[in-house]
Formats: sequence, C-alpha cells, structure tokens
Amino acid sequence: MRIVIATRVNQFSIEVGNVETVLEIKRKIEQTHGVPVAYQILTVSGWELVDGLDMEDYPIVTEGTKVDLTIKTGESNFINHYKKMQITLKFPAKQTNIEVDQTDTVRSLKEKIHIIANIPIKRMSLFFLGKELKEDFRNLNEYGICELSEIIVFLKATNQSKEPSSRKVNFVVQTPSSLLDSATIPVEMRDISTINDLKQLLIGRIVLPVDDYMFIHRQRIMRDSCSLRWHGVENGDYLYVFKGSISRSG
Repeated sequence: MRIVIATRVNQFSIEVGNVETVLEIKRKIEQTHGVPVAYQILTVSGWELVDGLDMEDYPIVTEGTKVDLTIKTGESNFINHYKKMQITLKFPAKQTNIEVDQTDTVRSLKEKIHIIANIPIKRMSLFFLGKELKEDFRNLNEYGICELSEIIVFLKATNQSKEPSSRKVNFVVQTPSSLLDSATIPVEMRDISTINDLKQLLIGRIVLPVDDYMFIHRQRIMRDSCSLRWHGVENGDYLYVFKGSISRSG
C-alpha cells in the first residue's frame, strides 16, 4: 500500500508492505530523503509508531494514510546542522569553497562544479583522501565527506573524455505481492536506456498495467529521466517496482 509521509515543510509518498516494520520504513526514509533513523518519530493521529512493530499491528494505517514525520532535534536544526556543509574544491590553479548537502550525490556535486567552473562533467575526476569518487549515484556522506572536506578536481585528457559505448545489461525486475502476485521479471536492455524506457518496455509487453510506478535500486528511488548506467545498474542486479510516485509540496 502507499502511504504519505508528511513533515512541516513537505510530503512524499512511499510504498510499504503489511509486514514491513516501522524500523524498515524509517530506513527507507533515510535512504530516499536523508533523514537519519535516529532522528525520526513517526506518528498517526498523535499515536507514535513503535520500531519493533509492523503495519499489521496498526490497522489505522491503510492506503493513503498520512503519517507525520517529526525530527527529534527540530527540522530547522537538522537542515542547518546535518545537511548543509561547506567543502573546499581544489583545482590545479585555484581553490574555492561551496555549500552542499551531505545527501547530495557525486553527480549533483559535478553539476555544481560545472556551473561554477565551466568544466564538462564528462571530463571530471573527483578525489577525496586519495580515493576517486567513481559512483555518481552515491551520496557524499557515503564517502565520509563532511564539513570542510577538501575535494580534488582533475580534468581528464580529451581522448579519455568520451563516454564508453553502450552495452547490454541483464537484471531482474521484482514486483511486490500486491502487484502481479510478486512477479520476477528478467530484463535485458542497453545501459543507456532510461527508467522511463524501462517502464514503457514493461507496459508495452503487458507485464505491467498502465499506471504510475517507482523503481528502487540498492535502496534508492530511481530517476525516470536517468539511465541504467547513471544509476549503476550491473548484470544480475534487482530492481524493485512499486505502484505510485514520489510527490513533494513546497
């Protein structure tokens, strides 16, 4: 079923199962929206949801139920002290400080560098403490990047800047029990195909009925307009499909 998670500043929908525990739901919120599990309090009509219980223990939680998310230290404090941070970018001939979120991905950091330094994203190599940030879909905090961290920015040689040619990737699409009786669907696509392409392929094969869907890869919601390669999908990976979509209100 799909429920709505509401904070004081926005709301979004997620798919949950009847036997999914409150703790698992909190972990899903942390992975998709960057709020640490330890900071979360989930309530319905003033009743706090206890970590050790699952959705079957809360019959008041049904399709479309609004679940309030409160951050223990206060949302404004969380935003200022957990997410926002200053880092230093070191180029061959200069350095500059920029503000980022810990929940920013390597890709979004490259996009910011492109804007401020006019460096083509395809030619960037980023290093932190001697380790290259190779996986664009990873969050900065997963690499241990924090306040005042120094990121080294290298520019690849022109003959190395071309994108690798596309290749076929074989993966599995897994649906929940509430959709198609928990189908396991093997799929082969070019890694430059987008998630929208994948949706249309499954709908076109009548594997999925026409509707809105979210895909999850390695506990992250996938972006419709981004490719399988961008998300880091490899042979043998599982993509989990859920009925619904993420929505935010300002």
